[in-house]
Amino acid sequence: MAAVSSASDTGDPRSRQPPERRLLILGGPQSGKTSTANCILGDEVFDVATETTHSNVGQTEIYGRRVTVVDTPPWAIPSDPAVENTEPDPEENAGAESENPALPPQSLDSEGPCMGAILCPPGPHAILLVVSVTQPFTETEKRAADEQLGALGGGTWRYSMVVFTGVDKLPKGVFIEEHIANTGEALQWLVERCGSRYHAFDNTRKETEDNTQVPELMEKVEEMITDNQGWYFEVNELILLEEEQARRALEEETMRMEEHARQRDQMIGGPPRELRLLLLGWKGVGKSSVGNSILGRRYFESGQETELCLRRQALVSGRRITIVDTPGWDWFSVRRTPKRIRQESQRGAALLRPGPHTLLLVLPVVSSLTARKRRTLLSHIETLFGDNACLHTMVLFSCGDWLGRTPIEEHILRGGRELQRLLEFCGNYYHVLDSKIPGKDRSVSVLLDKMEEMIRENGDKAFLPIQTEWLSEESSYSSDNTEPEDDCRGCQVQ
Repeated sequence: MAAVSSASDTGDPRSRQPPERRLLILGGPQSGKTSTANCILGDEVFDVATETTHSNVGQTEIYGRRVTVVDTPPWAIPSDPAVENTEPDPEENAGAESENPALPPQSLDSEGPCMGAILCPPGPHAILLVVSVTQPFTETEKRAADEQLGALGGGTWRYSMVVFTGVDKLPKGVFIEEHIANTGEALQWLVERCGSRYHAFDNTRKETEDNTQVPELMEKVEEMITDNQGWYFEVNELILLEEEQARRALEEETMRMEEHARQRDQMIGGPPRELRLLLLGWKGVGKSSVGNSILGRRYFESGQETELCLRRQALVSGRRITIVDTPGWDWFSVRRTPKRIRQESQRGAALLRPGPHTLLLVLPVVSSLTARKRRTLLSHIETLFGDNACLHTMVLFSCGDWLGRTPIEEHILRGGRELQRLLEFCGNYYHVLDSKIPGKDRSVSVLLDKMEEMIRENGDKAFLPIQTEWLSEESSYSSDNTEPEDDCRGCQVQ
């Protein structure tokens, strides 16, 4: 963006068009931007009863000069960490109204205020920053103003002026200069950044005949244009469009994160959300240890071969987690896995009625994955649980402490094409877990988040439904927790 000058903008008599002045109005929520724009235009051009969500343009003629006014949506006020981290005292605030009522989040249907600059091409002569004297101007508002002017580009402050609204609400005998001096450093900073250019609107004088507020404002605008040698702020539309796209992407991500946090708070605050997990893998991969790590307690006997399926349950991170540990498969081929073990794996899934949400395929980070091992693992999964099992399968790397400082992504790259093909089969859902110390691994909560993400991605196929053939001779080899399936009296809270 650059500052440029032209004959028509400087009022050159050779220009046939009447000299034009373009004003861009910016400000925070409830600052009085729209009322200020209407006051300049001399008519109720913009609706003051509703919140401005898109920039609007109005035009008028003042003393033979065409004036274009652009009203914009309010700029976003960044959150104040000091306020967010302070717990309110319900007794102290009971029956009292907040001086600063919480504002609703900006809708994704609204646009950023800087987009209004495109509506006054080739650029505004003056950027009017509207501030209400009835609202505090703190460091938070200071950051918001700085971010908005910065989004327009470099050199914007030399075209900026502060417009104070509601000065009729000041105490009797207090002038705007005294208000600036007493309000604080943030407001003084804003005025100084604008080259000490400011103007005050008294709403009680708007309908009177001796109202000279708008002509006085336009005189100050003319003085600023003269100081800028007739230049206006040239708008680079491409940069503004890119800024708007980035702003929308950030807002969408923020709203998605807030919604996820809200849903999670609801789950923790209300009845626990249930997750049903089936541990799978070949012999000796540490399935039982993984189950203990997730549940936060030694529920499964590790260090010895699992012969029968075993189901255990606990409350973890606000969720009711049900895990079934299964006997290990043979790594060489499906046929070398005894039929009894294969049936036991299916019956383990049947213990998780109406079906497991996630098939956790346990794989030690210390073991290499050959083409035969990968094919054998996938053959076991597809043969025992069907073609749709891949939608519910996640690779869980056990013995994560062996990685040290090596990121799991680097380990996957080093693991070669076979490991990467296995992860592709699982939709690239994976996690790494240190199963040495049950209940001490903070990544368990992250693992559960990933499972819930996979469930949301699966939509109406949230879990793998139990098949009739899995229920045959169900009690022959299975060992349960001897508790009813929906009974959580034995759950341990982590």
